[in-house]
Amino acid sequence: MNRKTLVLAAAIGLLAPVLAGCGDTEGGSGDGDAIVVGTTDRFTVSKDEPAPVDPAYAYDVGTWNILRQTVQTLLIQPRGDGAPVPEAAESCGFTDSGNERYSCTLREGLKFSNGDPITAADVKYSLDRALAIEADSAVFALLSSIDTIETQGDREVIFHLKSADATFPYKLSTPVAGIVPEDSYDKDKLRDGFDIDGSGPYTFEPEVKDGELVRATYVKNPSYKGSLKVGHDRIEMLSYESAEAMGEALEGNEIDIMTRGMSPEQITKLANDSDDTVDLVESPGLEIRYLVFNTDAPSVENKAVRQAMARIINRSELVAKVYGSQAEPLYSLVPATVTGHSNAFFNLYGDPDISKARELLEKAGITTPVKMTLHYTTDHYGPATKAEFEQLSKQLNDSGLFDTDIEGAGWNTFKTAGQEGKFDVYGMGWFPDYPDADNFLAPFLDEDNFLNSPYANTEIRKKLIPETRRQADRLAAVNSMNQIQDIVAEDVPVLPLWQGKQYVAAHDNVTGTAYLLNSSSTLQLWELGRGVSG
Repeated sequence: MNRKTLVLAAAIGLLAPVLAGCGDTEGGSGDGDAIVVGTTDRFTVSKDEPAPVDPAYAYDVGTWNILRQTVQTLLIQPRGDGAPVPEAAESCGFTDSGNERYSCTLREGLKFSNGDPITAADVKYSLDRALAIEADSAVFALLSSIDTIETQGDREVIFHLKSADATFPYKLSTPVAGIVPEDSYDKDKLRDGFDIDGSGPYTFEPEVKDGELVRATYVKNPSYKGSLKVGHDRIEMLSYESAEAMGEALEGNEIDIMTRGMSPEQITKLANDSDDTVDLVESPGLEIRYLVFNTDAPSVENKAVRQAMARIINRSELVAKVYGSQAEPLYSLVPATVTGHSNAFFNLYGDPDISKARELLEKAGITTPVKMTLHYTTDHYGPATKAEFEQLSKQLNDSGLFDTDIEGAGWNTFKTAGQEGKFDVYGMGWFPDYPDADNFLAPFLDEDNFLNSPYANTEIRKKLIPETRRQADRLAAVNSMNQIQDIVAEDVPVLPLWQGKQYVAAHDNVTGTAYLLNSSSTLQLWELGRGVSG
């Protein structure tokens, strides 16, 4: 019987494009050298996105997972859920009662991978740079609470914040706060291409063809000094056009591990397969999927249209038909298991009700059926995304109140079009930067939000988000968090759909797979090793 490993939440804490010949790899599971990891993620350099792996620009799960292996941060998220722990820093903490002054002391002897020493000035330079560039990915917003950065000697960095921010330690654990050398990263512009210089546990060797990253090799960094223990000297990552091709590569021993991008059918098959040489690891996850509305677009600018969609969409049916037991319906931006979660959308709209949706539209004077296109990405969230949008479209059309069609696009085009307001309605996924409710609210609703959404609510931005950040005890922030979720349910600038689980499939001679992904979908390649899994 296939061994299916369930990883509990307390124990858990992507890559490149199409290969011309995925079987032509070096170091598959048979040679005992590199551990080879497969994925369906793709990375390209383009005119619209010339610097995909610059820490001042990168802001998606795939590019962040490249940077987490290679660029060191002061703090890092621990194996299990919990507050960040020191990484490049020896110690960090608030030095005032108001959570507005935060100080870190660097470890002694830190070096970049080229051997150059790292000082407090390098930390200041790196974060000041990300704030100054203000890349259109809006990742700099994670650091927006910083007023000034002060250094004292070579090892102490002091952050003076504009206002109280109890989540600031989490933000220092994200790649935008990565420490980079000044001679490789210009102060006022992004670094184009796939080259990375840092001080993380691995160095990065990209193989690029026609602007696409076709192979990524991670080699143990001999200069690394931090909190992590590196389990294997060499990791390679390859990307496949489809989950099926990736699965065939695992069966053919061309790769050792499958990560992000497996299909629901594939996961079910692996869970029930009699092959005892492959382990399927299932763990709780904080990935969410949702619809985004361009609230300035004529088709959805009237709140009643968005509310009617919230009344009609049947999340339970959607999940059952497309994802089965691999996802759960979600009724708020904040997923279950995260402090501050509420079922705001269910509390307001209840079970799907077409008659109440009709009443909303009639009262608002909306002519039906309302015509619109639902947009989705074809190559970023897995092969089931199209089926998901077919179901969403069917549910809306079957109500008689909507006339929808669907349209897919590749991720690079899709992401830019959404941020530029070219879609009225489109589907997105979110993998949290850190496991706190703030990171499921502020990135969508605050100023400089990554969606570039025209929706703005003054109470959320000026009162409620600052209130939540003043509370070091996150339970004390729950009331303000719930108020934010109630406003979102009423205004529907976004519509949460479901929350997913995480899966890794690996040959049983690879160890560390239970820790390969933490609850925020952070890839932790340093956990992998060779041996006999237990």
